[in-house]
Amino acid sequence: MSIEKIKIMLVDDHAVVRAGLKRLMENQTDLVVGLEAENGEAAYQLLSTNQVDVIVMDLSMPGMGGLESARRILGRYPAVKIIIFSMHDNATFAAQVLKAGVKGYVTKTGADSDLLKAIHEVAKGKSYLSPEVAQKIALESMVGEANPINMLSAREFEVFRMLAEGLTTEDIGARLKISHKTVANYHTMIKQKLSVSSPVEMVRIAIRHGVIDGR
Repeated sequence: MSIEKIKIMLVDDHAVVRAGLKRLMENQTDLVVGLEAENGEAAYQLLSTNQVDVIVMDLSMPGMGGLESARRILGRYPAVKIIIFSMHDNATFAAQVLKAGVKGYVTKTGADSDLLKAIHEVAKGKSYLSPEVAQKIALESMVGEANPINMLSAREFEVFRMLAEGLTTEDIGARLKISHKTVANYHTMIKQKLSVSSPVEMVRIAIRHGVIDGR
């Protein structure tokens, strides 16, 4: 009896990463990599003519990035399961991707078995977090540490992250394919939710919660 394989799309801007992941997955009897894309926009286009069960996608990519790409893909293809495979191991990023409807969050620093387990769990309709990320979320909850960034929607978080990185409203609008006015409206809402009034305060919050590197 033939095994029904889980069809996977790999989305990462580094070809060497995709090649390594493909080798890992195709060593499994029940996984097959059916599609590859170098960014979220390409992944979105491929889904218009192809079907996959699980998308394994990087968070930091040129263009709109993994979070915004996931949000758009799920808006049009809600049955697709997405796993974010990221270098970021902090609770803030994980919380935001889960809020966007992503089913899994796995860190690139973890063991290969972690990603494989995530694919199998997510394909069944379950959610999965890397152990180290799940622990950080649990600890943050236990100590009652208030993270104001959690008040932001997934779209607001993407705009916030780009603003903290120093992008202009024009740059952000081009990446997210939204108008300058819409970005400005998000900017105002973000400042209200985070109770900040200057770019410096916004950057400090981003650094404190690991959204950008403070070095």
